[in-house]
Amino acid sequence: MEDLEALKHRIREFAQARDWDQFHSPKNLSMALAAEAGELLEKFQWLTEGESSNLSSERKEEIRDEMADVLVYLVRLADKLDIDLLDAAGKKIIKNEQKYPTDKVKGSSKKYTEYK
Repeated sequence: MEDLEALKHRIREFAQARDWDQFHSPKNLSMALAAEAGELLEKFQWLTEGESSNLSSERKEEIRDEMADVLVYLVRLADKLDIDLLDAAGKKIIKNEQKYPTDKVKGSSKKYTEYK
């Protein structure tokens, strides 16, 4: 896929061709997204920090597939709710820049409520 818009249309066509649109309510899609995120998490379960950064090619391929599943469900959910994901991400980054000013949080992993 060249861009997010093309991916959205490809996923929509895939679902429509299989008559799955009837199942793709925001509720169902958000649940499927959470399930796929859990499957992604499972690929890292019990790995050390070092192991999680030095994956075998087989494990990396499994993780790639789970990440793709998460992306597909997220894009499909955004399509159903008419949300522009790139715009949403840009706006969220601006909010995060305000919540996490560099001069207060640089080098810290604390949540914004812990340093105010």
